[in-house]
Amino acid sequence: MTLSIIIVDDDIVCRSMLQDIIDECGIGEVLGMAEGGMEGTRMILKSRPDVVLIDLLMPDQDGIETIRQLKNSGYNGKFIMISQVENKDMVGEAYQKGIEFFIHKPINRVEVEHVLSKVNEQWKYERYVSEIKQSLAKLDIGEFSAVRKERKVRDVVKTILVDLGIVGEIGSKDIVALMMYAIEERQVTSFPPLKELYEAVAHTYKQGQKDVEKESKAIEQRIRRTIMAALNNMASIGLTDYSNPKFEYYAPLYFDFQDVRMKMKVMDEEQQPDKGKVNIKKFLQVLYMETLEKLNS
Repeated sequence: MTLSIIIVDDDIVCRSMLQDIIDECGIGEVLGMAEGGMEGTRMILKSRPDVVLIDLLMPDQDGIETIRQLKNSGYNGKFIMISQVENKDMVGEAYQKGIEFFIHKPINRVEVEHVLSKVNEQWKYERYVSEIKQSLAKLDIGEFSAVRKERKVRDVVKTILVDLGIVGEIGSKDIVALMMYAIEERQVTSFPPLKELYEAVAHTYKQGQKDVEKESKAIEQRIRRTIMAALNNMASIGLTDYSNPKFEYYAPLYFDFQDVRMKMKVMDEEQQPDKGKVNIKKFLQVLYMETLEKLNS
């Protein structure tokens, strides 16, 4: 089963190139193309594609506003932003609105195929996890699952952290504790808010409200530094071997690929390392979903 895709871009040449690449690589099927945000919104809500490739800047309505309207209307497909804009604030806002990846203009066939391949992997993975949840709900094996999770969550998470090269980082202990709380102790299957996670783990470390608040902030900082270390590891692997299986799997799945590319550029050009940024929520959500999948496999 291939991805269903709609392209929204005011540049006819760009739309044509994207359609040709998609048709030739066989990853998806283009259901339609729109010249602007308003036309695209109507088309997407009618067709409900799996993926939307959408331009950031369009005359009638920009991509960010279009995405906001689509989400408010209940559309929950995946978005890939098409843009030549390098403004970090605009790029950051786009990620906050639900962008999975960026495709940079001018259009590059290799980048388009690579991004679509990774989005396709995520789409299949999420469908698979959804099917597992539905099957478990029908079988009513909650108590059995709880026993399995209690025994395996720690091991599953640590295995993934080993692959990411961060199991020895100080924040890895916090990440394991967060996943154990999110999967073992909560009675709902949705990913909890980060604030709830931090406070729940902080309560196991400290006593007293002031101590909990302080420890929650410390946990967030330790986790941020640990995830940054994972980003550095992936960027380093990518520079050495772009086709390395760990890089191909973990880099686009756990990180915003824009951040990976930027980190690789800094390393490659031997620039002064900056603090950089990581999407903590995305990292932990993906880890949560992957841990659930491995527990139920």
